[in-house]
Amino acid sequence: MANITRFDPFNDLVDDIFKGFLVRPVGYEGRGEVLPRMKVDVAEKNGAYVVKGELPGVRKEDIHVSVDGAQVTLEAEVKQEKSTDHERVLHTERTYGKVTRAFTLPQEIDESKVQAKFQDGVLELTLPKKQAAPRKQITIQ
Repeated sequence: MANITRFDPFNDLVDDIFKGFLVRPVGYEGRGEVLPRMKVDVAEKNGAYVVKGELPGVRKEDIHVSVDGAQVTLEAEVKQEKSTDHERVLHTERTYGKVTRAFTLPQEIDESKVQAKFQDGVLELTLPKKQAAPRKQITIQ
């Protein structure tokens, strides 16, 4: 069966001219717009969880990681560059603001042995699993 569509040269011309040009910015904190979600990979290796998160455009000083039991929270802030007085921004797709990602791992983390590296926009966490306390046999008197 053939599909019939109406050809409208004016709308096609307008769409081609403005396609991608008059697009509003994706996200600014406090303006009710959504910031993109931090992309994270989690793997298990040698008795530890290895977490890799993409944080392009973030400085190392603007990243905060917290671990509470099996709960891991990643926070980062991308700060907007100051534009000069002679510059007029016509279009921007880069996002600025704070992004937070929290997740729970299957086993508790040993907070004293956590390691973090940040290189080329990728945060890598090594989160060693907490050793389970050995069972204690209780004698009944």
